[in-house]
Amino acid sequence: TSATITTHFDYHAISSRLVKLDILGHDDPTAIKMLHDLTGVDPKTIPFDDPATLSLFSSTAALGISPEELGSPVGTFGIPEFGTKFVRQMLEETKPRNFSELVRISGFSHGTDVWLNNAQDLIKNGTAKLGEAISARDDIMIYLIQKGVEPSIAFKVMEDVRKGKGVKPDDVAALKERGVADWYIDSCQKIKYMFPKAHAVAYVMMAFRIAYCKVHHPAAFYAAYFTVRAPEFDADLIVRGEAALRQKLAELEAKGSGATARERSLQTIVEVALEMYLRGYTFHRVDLYRSDATRFLIEDGGLLPPLAALDGVGETAARNIVLAREEKSFTSAEDLRLRARVPKPVVDVLRNHGALGDLPENDQLMLFG
Repeated sequence: TSATITTHFDYHAISSRLVKLDILGHDDPTAIKMLHDLTGVDPKTIPFDDPATLSLFSSTAALGISPEELGSPVGTFGIPEFGTKFVRQMLEETKPRNFSELVRISGFSHGTDVWLNNAQDLIKNGTAKLGEAISARDDIMIYLIQKGVEPSIAFKVMEDVRKGKGVKPDDVAALKERGVADWYIDSCQKIKYMFPKAHAVAYVMMAFRIAYCKVHHPAAFYAAYFTVRAPEFDADLIVRGEAALRQKLAELEAKGSGATARERSLQTIVEVALEMYLRGYTFHRVDLYRSDATRFLIEDGGLLPPLAALDGVGETAARNIVLAREEKSFTSAEDLRLRARVPKPVVDVLRNHGALGDLPENDQLMLFG
């Protein structure tokens, strides 16, 4: 009875003849495009050896903030791949000095049993340096070939290790014949999954471009960060300033592992917002006429949050308000509700935040009140 005709094929008849595309959703290109628009800097021209940007991964000096003020010895809040507590801890322990070491850290952080109980311990106790520990698949094959291991064996060992199968006894013997150290073989035996190096390089290239803007174009960085990566942004909370943010941060940290996913997301946003305040920037209150629907705007030494940054104002409502205000100014809260087709709770949220100014409740009050 269906108008759609479906043909079924045996999977094995087509498996080697199909091109399959894994298309992932990534925020980084969106953030970089917004940074390009705001700064005019072509992201492809950003140097990957900029000293001030590199310093973010081991220090807070480039931000002009002390580690005590920020609550972190590194300045990577809001930097993709390097902003989480787990990776910030890795940065503290390894103190990377160049781009290639950042690539190694990306490999560590995306592997399974590559860093924890493995490379971390080897680096801590001085058995291996950061540049010697295994971080990505390619490291194994290249290193073994350099040691004189037959390329086909080096490739096979790499494939076995990255799939979590370890090094087979025959291959262990071949590696030892070429002087591969026991700690290196033991490290291979622990690994369950490894990142491809090219993938790590791509991630770090994206992260470094964004980090460059954090150092050299801070207002644009924060505008892009909060627009693209802050779905849990709460304008009512954030505009209250440093003291309120520190109090909220203490509350969220006290919850520890009991925090919800939404609370963990909010904690990250509060950390970046606090850093922005510490760097001398501020947040303005959401404004009915000046705020964009969804984008943070750079204005008067700070950021103007969008209408949708208020908890309770969805993206559709925010866009409807912008369309309605472009036609003509609102005469009352009731006029706003009717012309923008938003429910009363949305108007109440705007009123409570102070976004409506002295707009009367209805036109009758305006005329006869």
